Amino acid sequence: TDYEGDKAESEIGACNVYRVDPETGGVEAVITDMIRPNGLAFSPDESLLYVADTGRTHGEKNPAHIRIFTVGKHGKKVSGGKVFADCTAGLFDGFRLDSDGRIWTSAADGIHCYDPDGTLIGKVKVPEVTANCVFGGNKLNCLYIAGTTSLYVVRLMVNGAKTF
Repeated sequence: TDYEGDKAESEIGACNVYRVDPETGGVEAVITDMIRPNGLAFSPDESLLYVADTGRTHGEKNPAHIRIFTVGKHGKKVSGGKVFADCTAGLFDGFRLDSDGRIWTSAADGIHCYDPDGTLIGKVKVPEVTANCVFGGNKLNCLYIAGTTSLYVVRLMVNGAKTF
């Protein structure tokens, strides 16, 4: 958006996923075939990169899914990109991984939880559209969920993956 909150002209002309080289500061597009890359997260061991494509916001036939990429040596390249999960309720937006590699992702009907193999194993139903979630609390076992008008918290039997 521009400084007044209106849609601005694209300065880069594409919707890509970029990598910043921590040594040189150089910026490189590493994923260039998505319509609207949005949320992203690494697996707990950082060997996999998950990226949500919210392309459906720009047309019903466009994707609403999460793709999975293999991260190469030293994190410089990614490969693969198969569809990990398709969204059946709205769009996937923000998501996090737990310590066992399961993905907890926002959707129109709450939070969807997927096993590392892409199997939907459950949902946390929320009475409004969700945009994001994050693990918190001393043990990272509280899932905070950002809804349209409210913030929800659910205590879980699992812990979020440490990201620091």
